[in-house]
Amino acid sequence: MVRCEMEIVDGAKSMGVLVATEAEPLFELHRSMIVEWNQRLNLTSIPVQEMGEKHFLDSLTLLLLPEVEKSRRLIDVGSGAGFPGVPIKIARPNMQITLIDSLQKRIEFLKNVIDSLGLEGINCFHGRAEEIGQNRTHREQYDAAVARAVAPLVLLAEYLLPLVRVGGTMVAMKGPGGRDEVPEAADAVEMLGGELSRIIDTALPSGDRRQLVVIKKMTATAERYPRRPGIPRKNPLSRKK
Repeated sequence: MVRCEMEIVDGAKSMGVLVATEAEPLFELHRSMIVEWNQRLNLTSIPVQEMGEKHFLDSLTLLLLPEVEKSRRLIDVGSGAGFPGVPIKIARPNMQITLIDSLQKRIEFLKNVIDSLGLEGINCFHGRAEEIGQNRTHREQYDAAVARAVAPLVLLAEYLLPLVRVGGTMVAMKGPGGRDEVPEAADAVEMLGGELSRIIDTALPSGDRRQLVVIKKMTATAERYPRRPGIPRKNPLSRKK
């Protein structure tokens, strides 16, 4: 097994996130499965030598947030190759994790990862975020809903907030320009029952900057949200319309 360019456990510690040493082989196996499946399924364009930091450590920055660290149930929307949900599960085995993706082939990959790593308390579902948000099994059932590099914040608010219980949190994982998306999303966040909590600036060991946009769920989301698949992207929420 080819090793990542840096030990994930040590890299996480350098960022202020403590992960048990026993987790390292699971991170390695997940990475190896991505390399194998990437030959027939486009899971990532990140080079192998950069995956440790840009996928795994990036995912673990979520554990810098008390709202995520203390969550019992977390949902990862648009999980793709399993980020951030699978590394979070490896690092925090007691957390209940749900992975959502709109492509069935990626769901098949995620199921193989879960089985191969022997993970328990983690499930994956095929579907669009708009459909999952109207499903009573998932609607307002999670302490935290997260997404990484999925869509602009104005859309993520409609995808994630309907899944979060009142008092819970949604987190949009963004690059260094995440703060710039907040004004455009302000109306949507309020209409969906959320309130901006704060924006956390983080850095990976290489110095690459990231921002975590943290939004608290203050009131229940109106039944009409999320709207039908595709509508949020075509017509983002705004009181000006």
